[in-house]
Amino acid sequence: MMSARNGIWALAAVAIWLLAAHVQNGPEPRGPDMAPEQFSAARARAVLSRIQETGRPHPVGSAENAAIHARVRGELEALSVPLTTLQTRQCFSEPRWSAVTCADITDLIAEVVPGNGKAVILMAHLDSVPAGPGAGDDGSGVATVLEIIRALKSAPLKSRHPVIALFTDGEEAGLLGAAAFVDDARWRARAGIVVNVEARGSKGQSLLFQTSPGDGALVDLYARNVPRVAASSLYGEIYRFLPNDTDLTPFLGAGIAGYNFAFLGDVAHYHTALDTVANLDPRSLQSSGDAVLALTRALAEQDFGALKSGNAIYLDLMGVWLPRLDAHWAVPLSLLALAVIALVGWRRPPTGAGLLMPPAFLIGAVVLGFGLKALAGLMSGHADPAYAQPLALRLALAFGVWTLALLAARRATLAGSWLWFGGFAVAAAWFLPGLSPYFLFPALVATVTLPFGIGWVPALAALLVWIQLTAEAEPLMGLGMTPLFMVPAAMGLLTVLPLLRAGRGQVIACGALTLIAMIWAGFVPPFDAMHPQRLNFRYVEAGGRAVWVADPVPRLPQAIRAASPFSQQPERVAGNAARKGYIADAGAPRFPLPAADISREGTDIHVTLHGSEAAAAMTLTVLADAGLSRIALDGKIIPVVGSARPLLVNCASPGCRNAVVTFTQPRQKPFTLELTELRYGLPPGGEALMKARSPLGTPSQLGDAIELTNKLRVD
Repeated sequence: MMSARNGIWALAAVAIWLLAAHVQNGPEPRGPDMAPEQFSAARARAVLSRIQETGRPHPVGSAENAAIHARVRGELEALSVPLTTLQTRQCFSEPRWSAVTCADITDLIAEVVPGNGKAVILMAHLDSVPAGPGAGDDGSGVATVLEIIRALKSAPLKSRHPVIALFTDGEEAGLLGAAAFVDDARWRARAGIVVNVEARGSKGQSLLFQTSPGDGALVDLYARNVPRVAASSLYGEIYRFLPNDTDLTPFLGAGIAGYNFAFLGDVAHYHTALDTVANLDPRSLQSSGDAVLALTRALAEQDFGALKSGNAIYLDLMGVWLPRLDAHWAVPLSLLALAVIALVGWRRPPTGAGLLMPPAFLIGAVVLGFGLKALAGLMSGHADPAYAQPLALRLALAFGVWTLALLAARRATLAGSWLWFGGFAVAAAWFLPGLSPYFLFPALVATVTLPFGIGWVPALAALLVWIQLTAEAEPLMGLGMTPLFMVPAAMGLLTVLPLLRAGRGQVIACGALTLIAMIWAGFVPPFDAMHPQRLNFRYVEAGGRAVWVADPVPRLPQAIRAASPFSQQPERVAGNAARKGYIADAGAPRFPLPAADISREGTDIHVTLHGSEAAAAMTLTVLADAGLSRIALDGKIIPVVGSARPLLVNCASPGCRNAVVTFTQPRQKPFTLELTELRYGLPPGGEALMKARSPLGTPSQLGDAIELTNKLRVD
């Protein structure tokens, strides 16, 4: 009987995880013969294939970027949608960046549903990173918006608001197209609410991962209209702490409300050469299109004034329900739940061991997770042994946390476990409201059932929300971040502990399975052709020396060392003291370095850049102690970000190769600038390195590049 009870709870946890993982895949894609007013992933994929017919990267300012613009124009013309362009040199910065990025951008603005007044803005970005073709990020968003335009045109809305499609440029360089739209007073005045369509991978359901502040009414509208919910207030809480931004950021900074959607699966493809149409899951397109189309139709008929509200706390349950509350209720309800739980505990007080067991179990789960990953990594020789094939390490972590649960069950008590759970609910409501529904909602169930001695119902509720979160968290960063697996799994089991009955044999068997799975994880290849290691090469000239630089990966493959004698350990790269990499001599310098004419005019210092015709971008690095109060690029004032770190002024398009940068220095003193010219790709001689990298390595982000750096003294 004891073994059967444990087996039921184990099966419940596994079933919840499997169901959540299945739901994350998204809905079945619809074919090309679906009704015209519906979204079809097949039609969207066909549009994407036409737009990305060459499958080449298209960073801002590149010839391929211009070709992408032309193809999107053609799609809009075929839909008979009036089109306007916004062309400008735009700059943008966030205080935490310690950098200012500028580029020449061209936004495409389509009037989907004409009208006056505030508009619903559907937004996706046209550019990709230099390393990959960007079929997911953000070709999928562009194709989704185009298919939505077709659906809206086929069944015209009786709308109180116009609908505008905004295809931005320069998002990857620094949110430049969105910033240009917001900076233009005429267009900014038309923006009522924004729906941004993004991606951070090539599969998975489209998540509503960010909303504007005061999102209660926004979330309610979303929940009432989309066919399949995928949202949590926790996502926005996490996103605040991540060093990430999307095109929605400039709109939020201007006080314009909005929604942010993205799918996150197979992050190994994100910003790499594998972000292709062939690797894009059509279920992700269907998920994105279904949600955004339904939300657009609802927003177009909605009184925007009614969308002003307080914040909400919420989470979805397997895509079918989005329980939600006004955030103001989080603290009082969590205090109420804790009081009821404490009253139950007072009637049947927990032992000292019963009170200590829950935190010991949670801490032990985190320590065990790091330990299992470290041992698997030690055997594998790679820091993230589960990068390509996570199954073995996932099983090791699952058996490990279950083994700990069986051990903790010996001392756990119902009152002790729920007192800690209720305490976490209060702490989350006070400090991290977006996290609070994961504690508060099961705790509210406990307030109804625990007084009657029923512990399994709220335990099942807690298991449901936390094991679902365990499945949802893994795509964020894989099992390289074991707490993303172990913490929610342990939280899900916390209130189940008093309901388990462990025998020594079960503990030994689960412990043995944990070790077997961990050893298996240590022998699984860490990379494969579909999940290769991210590894860029740079040819760098600086200080009279030319070197090859390889990214400081945990272990440089032996095939690459055979192609060039790289250093045994990462070293600082000349011309960029902040960066390290494996370095190999590249022979005599072969390119002229970028130059500049420098002149002073009172407190202004004019730096006229001279880059080559091959320059894709130009960057000026200014030390923090230069004492600058203002910077202008070709007369355009750009913000100075106060920081103890060097300031990077990056002009990310070819038109900047001869720009004039003006620095204002109220108190004159000499300082040094570093001027870097960036070219995409490697020079002759780099072919051997690229061959040695394949097929288990891939360029990512900026990709392979030539960097030519010259130091300039400003006297």
